[in-house]
Amino acid sequence: MKISKKILNLLHDQIAMEANASNYYLYISSWCKVNGYDGASSFFQHHSTEERDHMLKIIQYLNDLKIHTVIPSIEKPKQNMKSLEQVFKTSLQNEQKVTKSIDKIIDTAQNENDHRTSIFLEWFVHEQIEEEDLFESILQKFDVIGRDKLALHEIDKLLQKLTEK
Repeated sequence: MKISKKILNLLHDQIAMEANASNYYLYISSWCKVNGYDGASSFFQHHSTEERDHMLKIIQYLNDLKIHTVIPSIEKPKQNMKSLEQVFKTSLQNEQKVTKSIDKIIDTAQNENDHRTSIFLEWFVHEQIEEEDLFESILQKFDVIGRDKLALHEIDKLLQKLTEK
């Protein structure tokens, strides 16, 4: 079964989005490491790998359909990190953009009766729910624990524990 050019273009855009997210999280991981947030650095390095895996999952789906995949170039991340909290706010916004993109592809697939692509993307819907919930819960820690140096240290330790799970 072939997929429409419109869905193919959306999937290629999603591949690019996942590649850029992976690169962005790697950039954040480096920023965290340099600023003494070792737990956050590990957390974002793990998430960088996850985003790359998401990209590969879509590429494999297209390859299984005998469709050659366009591998995108990646964007240079914006270099405006000011605080650990801001890093998580920006990351949540990025995850929300990914969710909207996945939803758009599913809507298009359903409108075109492309059930295969729609079902394939269900995994991504569940993944995005988990990701948004995770980033929202981490952001809540800043309100609960605080933003002083001791609070940031505690949040960093929590992030390390999350990575080790």
